[in-house]
This record gives sequence, C-alpha cells and structure tokens, in this order.
Amino acid sequence: MHCSHLIHQLQNCAKLHAPLGVKTLHAHIIKLGFNHFGPFQNSLIDCYGKCALVHAALQLFDEMPQRDLISWASILTAHTQANLPHRTISIFRSMFWRDFLQPDHFVIACIVKACASLAYAKHGRQVHAHFVVSQFYDDDVIKSSLVDMYGKCGLPDDGRAVFDSISVKSSVSWTAMVSGYARSGQKVDAVELLRGMPVRNLFSWTALISGLVQSGNSVDAFDMFNEMRRAGVEIFEPLVLSSIVGAAANLVTLELGKQVHCLVICLGYENSLFVSNALVDMYAKCSDILMAKDIFNRMQQRNVVSWTSMIVGMAQHGQAKEALLLYDEMVLNRVQPNEVTFIGLLYACSHVGLVSKGRYLFNYMIEDCGISPSLQHYTCLLDLFCRSGHLDEAEDLIKVMPFEPDEPTWAALLSACKHHGKIDVGVRIADHVLCLNPEDPSTYILLSNIYAGASMWESVSMVRRLMAASECRKQPGHSCIDLGKETQVFYAGEISHPLKDEIFDLLTDLDIVMKKRGYVPDTSYALHDVEDHERERMHFWHCERLAVASSCKTDKKSSSIWRLSHYRQIHFWYYEEGPNCKRCQQIPPF
Repeated sequence: MHCSHLIHQLQNCAKLHAPLGVKTLHAHIIKLGFNHFGPFQNSLIDCYGKCALVHAALQLFDEMPQRDLISWASILTAHTQANLPHRTISIFRSMFWRDFLQPDHFVIACIVKACASLAYAKHGRQVHAHFVVSQFYDDDVIKSSLVDMYGKCGLPDDGRAVFDSISVKSSVSWTAMVSGYARSGQKVDAVELLRGMPVRNLFSWTALISGLVQSGNSVDAFDMFNEMRRAGVEIFEPLVLSSIVGAAANLVTLELGKQVHCLVICLGYENSLFVSNALVDMYAKCSDILMAKDIFNRMQQRNVVSWTSMIVGMAQHGQAKEALLLYDEMVLNRVQPNEVTFIGLLYACSHVGLVSKGRYLFNYMIEDCGISPSLQHYTCLLDLFCRSGHLDEAEDLIKVMPFEPDEPTWAALLSACKHHGKIDVGVRIADHVLCLNPEDPSTYILLSNIYAGASMWESVSMVRRLMAASECRKQPGHSCIDLGKETQVFYAGEISHPLKDEIFDLLTDLDIVMKKRGYVPDTSYALHDVEDHERERMHFWHCERLAVASSCKTDKKSSSIWRLSHYRQIHFWYYEEGPNCKRCQQIPPF
C-alpha cells in the first residue's frame, strides 16, 4: 500500500474520530515496517489525539527516536484537545532539554491556549514575552490567542493592547476581545466594541451574552439577547441558549426561564446536552424541582454536570435522601463525581443529619477520587457538624483545615451555638470573633444575639457601638411574594400595604389560634433588654408574617384551611430560626 494512501486514510480516521480504524492502520504500518518513518509517526500522534487516545499518542511520542516541531505540536495539541492543560504545560517544559528545540508558532499558540484554559496569567505573560522576541512576533493568529488568554485571566486591558497591534483583525480576534471585556464586567466597553465590529455573527453575540452572564450582568445579557433576536441573527448553534437559560437561573425568575424554555423547544435544541443541563439547573434554582426532574429524566444523554445539577437541586429543596439515592444511581452509571457533586452531597447530609455518611463522603472524595477539598467543602462539613450538635468536632475542624477560617465560617459556628443552647461556648467564640474586627453586618447581629441570649446587655450595647463606628448598615429583613406580573416586598417592622388593617386582623387571629393550641414563641434572641410583650411585638411584624398574611388575603382561590396551615408552617420556621432565618429572603409563589 502506498505511503500517501496510508496517510490519507489516517487523516480520514482523524476526521471521523474512529479510534478502532487508527489502531488497525497503526498495526498495518508496523507490519509494513513504516513505523519509524517520520511522517507516519507524526500523523499517528495527531490521529490518536483527535480520537481521544491521549495515552497511546504519548506512548508513541516517547518511543520516537527523534522528534521534530511537528511531533511536539501534535502531542501538545492532543493534550489540549483532551482538556488536559496542566499536562500540556508540563510536557512543553521538557521540549528544550529533550530535543533542544525552540517552539514555533503552532507550539506557542497551543501553550497560550493551555494558559487561557487555566487562567494562568503569569505563565501566559512568559509565553507572550517569548513570542515577542521570536521570529513569529507578527503572527496575528497567536495575537488573537493572546487576546483570548488575557480575557480569561481577567486582564482585558492587556488583551486590548495586543488586539490594537493586530494588523488584520479577524472575527476571532474581535470576538475574543468582546468576550474579555464582558467576562471582566466591563459591559460598556464590550457592547461598544461589538457594535463597532465590521461584521457581527452569532459567535460574537454569544461571546458578549455569555460573558455578561458570567460577570453577573444577567439583566444586560437579556437586553443584548433581545437585540440579537431583533437583528435577525440565526441561532444555528445552542451555546447562546444555554447562556441565556443560565441568566434566568441567576435572576431566579421562573416565568422568564419558562419563556426561554419555549424558545429552546421552538428552535429544536431541547435535546442539546448543554441546554438541557442549563434547564435542569434553572428550574432547580427557581424552586420548580418537579420540572427539573422531568427534564433530567427525559435527557437522552447525561454527563457529570447533569447528575450534579440534579443532586444539588434536590439537596437545596429538602429532598436530601433522594439526592443521596440519585448519587448511588450516578455511581452505578459509572459517572465520576466532581468537586461540585460532593458539595451537594455534603449539603444533603447536613440537612438530614447524616454525620457518618458525611464523614465517609468527605474522606472518599479525598482518598478515592483524588479531589482536594476546597473551603466550600470544609464549610459544608462544618455545617453538618453544627446542625447535628457536634460542636466540639466543628471547632476542631476549623482549627485543622488548611484554610484561614473566614467570617462566615465563624458565624456558622456561632449560629450553631445559639441554636443548640451552648451559651458558654457561644460567648467564648463570640469574644474571639469580636477580636477579628468583623465586617459583615449580619455577623454583628449574630454577636448581639449570642450576648443577648446570655443576658450580657453591656456586651450587646458594645457590639452595637462597634457596628455604628464601623459604619456597617444591616439591610432590613424582607420577604416578597410573586403576584404574576409584579412582586411585592415587605420589610420587617414596616407596613404600608393597602390591606394593612386586614393583615393586622389576620395576624392577630392566627396568633390567638396558635396560643390556644399551646404554642409559646421563643423570644430569647431579641436584641434588646425589653419586656416580653415588646419582644413579641417585634416578632409580630416580622416581614415573613406580613408577606404570608398578604398572600392569604389576596389569594381568593385558596381555602382558609390551607392558608392557615401554610401560614403555621412558615410561622414555625420563623420561631425556629429567628429574625435572621434564611427562608426570610423569599417566599415561593403560592
């Protein structure tokens, strides 16, 4: 068989991503004695890389008696395509002492891409410096890669300097610069640059919209998405849809998310893996866990993101046992969990008090999965210990974890001491936290709670003075209800609602019913040394009570029995958690 024909067949296998075909041709090449012929070796490395057989490519590369720049470019590209940027950089470092070669423009572009994937600004600058003094200093393709790298490293101004030096700017370089500005939160510059592009296409719009979503500008992302639609840009690739679904998730706007879902269906992209993952995450974050499950169950293909989104969604919505069972199913499907999966699992264990299971999962993550725990993993484990009353173990964890405990970490332990009535321990930890000069207003409120619970009113006053001196301003607690086209917000202790008299009457009636049934509110966490009736008055005007009472008055379809039982559930939540309860932030739509 002629050599050129064999190389042509290898190229076809690479295009078709046919690993079995590559292995068959490799065996045939060895049989013919062509295995040491340079062009075959380089082509085989390239084919193995494109067929995701990175280990085979690396083995062949290491066995080569002599490697040239094409060999190095092929093996580096193979690792980059396999999403192994760490290995790409590691292998590149040996290029100089193994074969005494200087990188060409292909190798430089590959290393820049790896630095971009890892957001390695320091390494990227070093490669940029080498590029400037090389013979390829005017290569516009590499410059476009550098623009992308600086954007992903959060250095858009450095990227702009490179962008301005490009003699012939391609759509790739324009798109990379737009993305860099958008990802870094410089939305004005990003939009201005997009509108100044000679030709705008779907990819440039996608770069802008996804960058705005990543930088937290989801409202602006929707504005630009609508502008793109009005401009008649054809959506022939679903990435922009997954980004805009993510924007709806960030805004926690279910109705808007449903509209985007309808658009996804109309465009025929509901079966896209990335879009389906985004929809599962969006519905879970918007508290429609049933719809999230429905989409997940209908997915034809799932990856670790699919499983993790569903596990985290269930854990956050009180379905901890179901989340753990889903993890077991995930393992049976041979899907390797990632660090986010374990955050969801530890969160689930925390909310059902499975201390032993949580310890096991934490150790399994480290020892069997090789995942180094982040501060968030330690925080979840700490929350598990705190909720379960293992306060000594929680305090020990803070002391041994390889991260400096931040303010929320200490606050979690303080909150647990308050919840479990460990007054002495709480006061000791509060004294320590006070020495750290906290900055979050909620931490000062928690300190006040601890000292108030111990009847240390002088310390309460001192905390209040420190809070005033540091100019910390606690945002008033609020709850909101969704009325369809509008949302009403209620602030603690303040009522200016048209139905204020009816709300007051309903709250009074409900308090009478509850007290007749033996309920006594816990007012021990009140922040002032006042009479009991004054403390109860503070509780009476809690924002969550106002929101629920208002919904009961405005919802004509619901029966009074349902409204009363639902109100009691919220009422008990409030008295269990206190005025800083997490559920106070938002009441789900009725």
